[in-house]
Amino acid sequence: MIERPQKIVCVGLNYRDHAEEQGTELPERPLLFAKWPNTLIASGDPIRIPPISEKVDYEAELGVVIGRRASGVSADDALDHVAGYVVANDVSGRDLQFSDGQWVRGKSLDTFLPVSELVPASQVPDPQTLPIRAILNGDVMQDSNTSNMIFGVAEIVSFVSQAITLEPDDLIITGTPAGVGAFRDPPVWLRPGDEITIEIDGIGRITNPVVAG
Repeated sequence: MIERPQKIVCVGLNYRDHAEEQGTELPERPLLFAKWPNTLIASGDPIRIPPISEKVDYEAELGVVIGRRASGVSADDALDHVAGYVVANDVSGRDLQFSDGQWVRGKSLDTFLPVSELVPASQVPDPQTLPIRAILNGDVMQDSNTSNMIFGVAEIVSFVSQAITLEPDDLIITGTPAGVGAFRDPPVWLRPGDEITIEIDGIGRITNPVVAG
């Protein structure tokens, strides 16, 4: 797993198909929120559902790990500050997220960010061409491509760096495509006994059991 980052910056509503499944207009700029390092676990570690949340969701995401300090960088130079990429699952307590009116508590529960080992940026020529999937108990729930991002990796790194200095090992997770449990009919929530896999071609896969917290 990656080193413990100082910051975990997240992007919401960053896939066209995910915005469409919610009936939401496309954002004009990246929508940022935060998770905390207590969320981080590795592949194979259990996702623990706490008693305070009954509507826990999965989100397949591409993670970007910063390798060099980035402050006010341009989109043209942004990828020069990337050390590499990880597979991430932005696990979300939807009942907390939606009732709070902001997202930090529902997104930052312990164990709510499984991530893979780092793949160096030199091994990923184009982060905007990667198939991405979420597989729940053997069923494919999300199946998209990072080409469907509204804001690409370079634009996100640049945007964040205009306001927040990014340091080595900081992690940015870049949004999720359509197919999350909250917007299915009926909704699909993670339950103890489930197994959730996130995979991104060229980056890897993570698989985590779900247990009661």
